Amino acid sequence: MTFFREQDAISGKMARAYATINGRREELFYAKSLEATIEKNKVDVPILGKTNTPQRSAGWSGSGTLTVYYVSSVFRQLMRDFIKSGKDFWFDLQIINEDETSGTGKQTVMLLGCNLDSIIATKFDATSDDMLDEELPFTFNDYDLLDQFNTLTGA
Repeated sequence: MTFFREQDAISGKMARAYATINGRREELFYAKSLEATIEKNKVDVPILGKTNTPQRSAGWSGSGTLTVYYVSSVFRQLMRDFIKSGKDFWFDLQIINEDETSGTGKQTVMLLGCNLDSIIATKFDATSDDMLDEELPFTFNDYDLLDQFNTLTGA
């Protein structure tokens, strides 16, 4: 019987993330978490003689949320420029999951054509002991898998 080895689990704390904005690469060392989802868009395909309604994939959409400590004005400035000029902005996100203690190796994902949905203009909370953070919801229009995890064999 084969078992998953606990040392092969990936620690989320060992990830690295970078944003490429206007050709400038910025390490997102102040990021707390990121989750990006690809959702298939499906359409109904009614078929004569069937009682169910099968579906067929007709495209996809990508969205995510980047949670960061409230310590950078980079995205706020981009949003301000959009407000003042009407010129929208896009950026790419690179996420590297690599935990040296794991045999899974490294996975590198590129989220391309990211575009923010909203941003906090300003914030404070005098009632909390927690550090300030903010969630940045976004969409993306392309996706690449640059490095893939190794295939695990178990123990």
